Amino acid sequence: MTPPTPSAAAPLEVTDESTEKSALPSAPKGSESRSPGRLAWKRFKRDRTGVISAYIVIFFFVIAICAPLISKLYGKDPYTTYASDRPELLDAFSYPAGPNGGMSGEFWFGIEPQLGRDVFTFLLYGIRTSLMIATAAALLTTIVGVVIGVTAGYLGGKTDYIVGRIIDILLSFPSTLFFIAFMPVVYGLFVADDDNIPTSLRAISLILVLTAFGWASIARLLRGQVLALREREFVEAAKVTGASPGRIVFKELLPNLWTPIIIQSTLMLPAFVTAEAGLAFLGVGIIDPTPDWGVMIQRGAQFYNEDITFMLFPGLSMVIFVLAFNLLGDSVRDALDPKSKR
Repeated sequence: MTPPTPSAAAPLEVTDESTEKSALPSAPKGSESRSPGRLAWKRFKRDRTGVISAYIVIFFFVIAICAPLISKLYGKDPYTTYASDRPELLDAFSYPAGPNGGMSGEFWFGIEPQLGRDVFTFLLYGIRTSLMIATAAALLTTIVGVVIGVTAGYLGGKTDYIVGRIIDILLSFPSTLFFIAFMPVVYGLFVADDDNIPTSLRAISLILVLTAFGWASIARLLRGQVLALREREFVEAAKVTGASPGRIVFKELLPNLWTPIIIQSTLMLPAFVTAEAGLAFLGVGIIDPTPDWGVMIQRGAQFYNEDITFMLFPGLSMVIFVLAFNLLGDSVRDALDPKSKR
């Protein structure tokens, strides 16, 4: 029998190589589609509750940013007492003369009892004030908490011990009661007792006080994370190569801490919204005539028996925002860390 010629076996080898080569390009595509960011985004998009909550939160922030423009297009502002020039807007008892708190085509959400201010623009600027203060406090709290928590966890030793005791002390304070007692002290440091406190000073003081008592929780969380990460092989390898502490923190540790940082930040902001509104309601935060969620609820509480409309709009809008942001925070947590999903 004639042995097979080399040319007859050649096509088999070519076919095998082509099959292997054709299978190689699929690996990069799979690795790209399985990156942590893409997987988290896909998990989040599948969460209908999280997506709807994100749209609601974005809507509130757009309303807050565009409040002056909306007010200008609407033709009214939150400070003018329209009943002064038009007494017919209020009845003999200084309540809105029209039905449902005076709601009409001219005053969409009605008018305020006694003073006759426009409720719609007052609510727009109230959302703007509350969200600006809460967002600034959340950002500053996150920065302070990250710096202190990472520093304490990385350095360890006496630094970690001292920071840990400070965190324990701060977390033991009844924050709401302390805010009520401490805010007048903060104002007294800058303004005499008989002087009016500027709104800007009230806002800055609120941000600083919320930050001073808010950073402890995120710092404790990150401290524990860093204590676990600093013993890992990649950190030890960076130390062996002579990397500076700053490079180790920013290049090795922080990239592994973004998930808890983002989760804590999204859960922190609605807590600050309610805290700021509560302080305004109690009269130690933003006060009338500056528009604010807490100011509106505090004013509405005086008239809810006769006119619930003025209290309804700020109360309902704040509940919707806080609920949506809390649900958004839960969805972000589940997307970034699927193991935490119950």
